[in-house]
Amino acid sequence: MTYTPKSDFLNVMQTRGFVADCTDYQGLDDALLAGVVPGYIGFDATAKSLHVGSLIQIMMLRWLQKTGHQPITLMGGGTTKVGDPSFRAEERPLLTPAQIDDNIAGIKQVFAAYIDYDTATPNRALMLNNAEWLDDLNYLDFLRDIGRHFSVNRMLSFESVKSRLDREQSLSFLEFNYMILQAYDFLELNRRYGCLVQFGGSDQWGNIVNGIDLTRRVLDHQIFGLTTPLLTTSDGKKMGKSQSGAIWLNPEMLSSYEFWQFWRNTTDADVGRFLKLYTELPVEDCDRLGALGGSEINVAKIALANAVTTLLHGAEAAEAAEATAREVFEKGGIGDDLPTLELSLAEIGSGVSITQLLVRSGLASSGKEAKRLIADNGARIDDAPLTDAGLMLDAAALASPIKLSAGKKRHALVKLTA
Repeated sequence: MTYTPKSDFLNVMQTRGFVADCTDYQGLDDALLAGVVPGYIGFDATAKSLHVGSLIQIMMLRWLQKTGHQPITLMGGGTTKVGDPSFRAEERPLLTPAQIDDNIAGIKQVFAAYIDYDTATPNRALMLNNAEWLDDLNYLDFLRDIGRHFSVNRMLSFESVKSRLDREQSLSFLEFNYMILQAYDFLELNRRYGCLVQFGGSDQWGNIVNGIDLTRRVLDHQIFGLTTPLLTTSDGKKMGKSQSGAIWLNPEMLSSYEFWQFWRNTTDADVGRFLKLYTELPVEDCDRLGALGGSEINVAKIALANAVTTLLHGAEAAEAAEATAREVFEKGGIGDDLPTLELSLAEIGSGVSITQLLVRSGLASSGKEAKRLIADNGARIDDAPLTDAGLMLDAAALASPIKLSAGKKRHALVKLTA
C-alpha cells in the first residue's frame, strides 16, 4: 500500500498490517473523513463458532467502531443455504434451516465480546441476517432485475471459480449462484443501511468487486472494498488450525486456557505481526516486543496471549490461564484451568484405554496418532513417560485426577465424576 491515508481507520489498517488491497484508497479515505461510514463483513453459519481464522476480520470491525464508524456484522442465514465455493475443492454439505439458526446463535456470542451493539452508542453496530431479503426472493424477478447484470464469461474468469474448473472438479449451479447472492447483499445493505464498504479476506476480492459493480449499475452509488491478507504462520500453516483441530472462539468449544496456550505457542517470527493484528497494544510496543530475542521472546508471547485472551474471554480468564500455565510448566503441578475430560463410572466400565483418553481429551486426533505419540516418547501421564500403548485404567486408577501430556506444551486433566 503506497497511499498515505488521512483517516484514522485507514491509518490503523495500514500501520498494523491489515490491508491486502482496496478498490479505491482515495475514495474510501475521503468517505471516512466526511462522516460515519457503515462497513460490513458477511459470515456464513457453517459451524457453531467462528475460529481464529476469522479474527482478523472481527478486529477490522472493532477498529472501524473504535475510530468512529459503524460496523455491520451480516449473518449468512440465506447464503449458508448455498455455500461459498471460493477456493474449495468440493461442495459444502447442505445444512437445514434449524442447523443454520443454531450456528448463528453460537456465532453471535463471539461478536458480543468485540463489538458494541448497545442502542445508546452513537455508532452502534448492527447485527443483520441476509435471510431477511434472500429468503423471499422471487426467482424470475431476481433473474430479470439482478441476473441480467452478470456476465457468465466474467464469472468464469474469477480465480476462485477458475481454479476449481481447471482441476476438473465439479461446480454445481447452486454454488455458481453464490457470488450473485453475495453481490446482492452489498446492494441491499447499501440501499437499506447506507453501507459503503465491504471487508473480507483477499480470497473474497472477486465477490466484493461484483457487489460494487452491481450497486453502481442498479443504484448508481459509489461503494468500496477492502481486503486483508490471507494469513498463514511463518512455517506455512493456515491460521486458525492446530495439531488438535480448529482454534474456536466460543468458550464451550475451546476453553480459555487452550485459547491462551495457542497464542503462547506462537512461532517467534510471528509474534510482532500477531501483536499488531490481534491486540490493541500500541504499534511501538508490538515492534519492541516482536524484536526480543532468545528466551526474552517468551515475555512477548505471554503478552500476546494475555492481550488476545482478554479481548475475547476477559482479563480474569487471561490471568487464570497464565497462572495455570506457570503452575504446569514451572512447577510441574496440575492447574485448575487445564482442559478437563470428565468420565462417569458407567463410561469406564471395567477399564478405559490410554489411547482413548488421549483422543477424547483432545491431545491426539485418532487412536493411530495416540499410539504414534506414545511410540515416539511424546506422551506422559502425571509427568512420567508413557510407554505402554495398551495401558488400561480402571476406576481405582482414576480415583484422583490424572494429567496427560502430549509433548511439552499440551496438557489435559482426566477426572472421575460421581
